[in-house]
Amino acid sequence: MRMRPTLSWTPVGDLPPGTSDPQPVVDALGAGGVLVLSGAGISTDSGIPDYRGEGGSLSRHTPMTYQDFTADARARRRYWARSHLGWRTFGRARPNAGHRAVAGFERHGLLTGVITQNVDGLHQAAGSEDVVELHGTLNRVVCLSCGAFGPRRELARRLEEANPDFEPVAAGINPDGDADLTDEQVGDFRVVPCTACGGVLKPDVVFFGESVPPQRVEHCRELVRAATSLLVLGSSLTVMSGLRLVRQAAQAGKPVLIVNRDLTRGDQHAVTRVALPLGSALTTVADRLGIALEDEPAG
Repeated sequence: MRMRPTLSWTPVGDLPPGTSDPQPVVDALGAGGVLVLSGAGISTDSGIPDYRGEGGSLSRHTPMTYQDFTADARARRRYWARSHLGWRTFGRARPNAGHRAVAGFERHGLLTGVITQNVDGLHQAAGSEDVVELHGTLNRVVCLSCGAFGPRRELARRLEEANPDFEPVAAGINPDGDADLTDEQVGDFRVVPCTACGGVLKPDVVFFGESVPPQRVEHCRELVRAATSLLVLGSSLTVMSGLRLVRQAAQAGKPVLIVNRDLTRGDQHAVTRVALPLGSALTTVADRLGIALEDEPAG
């Protein structure tokens, strides 16, 4: 179950000191067999804020829960109004150097896969192919009644038609694509139903309080078992679905390396934490490995 994140946590045990030298990451990637686990921090340079750290949105934003979404039509109206506005910005986000570096590592055969906690699709947009979206994707919607899937862009078009005068100004955009709006700004926003059965539409993401599909969890565990080491990029590891994979790797004796400017909940399981911004750190790593970062694929 994906639990609601908390604002803080207390480190337990001895933590590895943060370093500004990414050479341990270079060495691990050079040996191959690396599994990447990425979090919101890898997308901040693309204009998508992190929940935590400097400028984080968690202190002013409470993510939607599955229970509220399914039980309360008013909660669904608020969610879709805020998510629809956020999508206008979120949907325009482009991959940054961190995403392109990960794609470069994959292209050169250094990775066994990528697991991302993000729902933004930016790893794939940068050219990564073997990506597991642990918490789903905002690029797709699903009907809770008939199970039909559909593209988010088509839903956005329908919501535009249903709400032609909806033009509020958001206070901010959050990592889940949700904009900060007041109830007055939400107003009488109209939610549209599933075109197949008239049922309730939901983004194909794992809300807080909702379980990650068991087959997806097992696939991630298999990827950890097959990897030589685990490289965590831009995740505070506060959410258990990501921390569980770090613990699995550490318990199996596989080195865990973390690139994150701030302390993480998984530091005690890591052999090193590189305390640098993701973009600059991964660009340096790619350069030392002789990997040129390609531009974003067209299309």
